[in-house]
Amino acid sequence: MATAMDESTFDRRGRDELTYLEEKLGELDPDDVEISTSDGVLTLTLRDGVRVVINTHRAARQIWMAAVASAWHFDPPSDKDPERRWRTPDGTELRATLQSVIRQRIGLEVDL
Repeated sequence: MATAMDESTFDRRGRDELTYLEEKLGELDPDDVEISTSDGVLTLTLRDGVRVVINTHRAARQIWMAAVASAWHFDPPSDKDPERRWRTPDGTELRATLQSVIRQRIGLEVDL
């Protein structure tokens, strides 16, 4: 875990990120990407039937994403990160990873 933070700060930042993703992806044609949310879990069903599940994990203080046969664990943004992006320890960024999955699976370019 890259950044230590209290639960309420984590919950707010995680909720803000999931809300942002839901709003941006909600602009897409639902025939391409169907979106559903339940109890802090954002589920995307892509046109090809692949499901992408994104959720906050309070105990780990991360956002977890699973798609196809892969899973990622993204740490919250550092206060020093001007982009305020969720990243894996190796620097892989949540929004870019999600864009890549959508592009690879259904050929759709998404601006996140």
